Amino acid sequence: MKHSLLALSLSLVSLASFAQGPIEVGGPLSATNERGDVQPISSNVKVFGSFHFAESCVFDPERNLLLVVNSGVRSGSDLDDDGYISLINPDGSVHTSKWIGASRENLELVNPLGSNIRNGVFYVADGTFVRSFNLESGQPLNSFEIEGATFLNGIAVDDEGTAYISNTRDNGMLFKVTADGESTLLIDGAPLNAPNGVAIDNDGNVVVVNINNNDVMTFSPDGELLKTESAVEGGNDGVVILEDGTKYISSVRYGSVSRIAPGEEAEMIASGIPSAASMCYDSTQHQLVIPMNPNNALAFIALDD
Repeated sequence: MKHSLLALSLSLVSLASFAQGPIEVGGPLSATNERGDVQPISSNVKVFGSFHFAESCVFDPERNLLLVVNSGVRSGSDLDDDGYISLINPDGSVHTSKWIGASRENLELVNPLGSNIRNGVFYVADGTFVRSFNLESGQPLNSFEIEGATFLNGIAVDDEGTAYISNTRDNGMLFKVTADGESTLLIDGAPLNAPNGVAIDNDGNVVVVNINNNDVMTFSPDGELLKTESAVEGGNDGVVILEDGTKYISSVRYGSVSRIAPGEEAEMIASGIPSAASMCYDSTQHQLVIPMNPNNALAFIALDD
């Protein structure tokens, strides 16, 4: 089922607001001294935090920074448009508390969850929308509403800008959305079972993990199930795939991280991480970084060489 979403992607009001000019993005931590001069934070000061329901992260190797997605106040509350993106140094210290989200002008981030970077574009799954931003400036690019979506969650994007997005609620769905906003309902229901994290493997296939079991499923880009592996525990959220094909799976429900080496059974490499959500891989420092949802923090796991 294909739907052209170009007409649905942005209302005329939204298009007009984007035409007004670039949004204001936040700057690195600083303070104004007694003389009235703005001073950047001293290099010997470390600040950790800057999160409000940290949900997912991605690593930008060009800037050696982590982009952390904050959902803010959860949907259903009086505050329903307060999501923001933090820039975090690889040691966990804060670079920019609120980067995207420093102001709400020309910006809508209601309940952002999954995120991905591809070819200089930062993608976010937000409610029933897929939103994209210029990775360097934070300027909004596109906002496509996915017809039939109820709760978009994990997102992975290929080199052509095609996004694969899980829809967790109801029976579970997987959508395929092209760069111009054309949407296909790729999988509806089983074997999806509250699907969450999504990644693209080295062969261009789509890997999805479920919350309601420990399945790690590999699908072709057309939605054909190619194989199913098993994480140590269920309740999974994050999935990372390294260049050698090794998969890492984080369980938001049970707080563990599984490693699945090619051709081998899963092994647990970490446990006791509360609300281990949609993690990312820092390829420069060779570490996993795991947002911890209501704990408003990040967990870091150094990987063996």
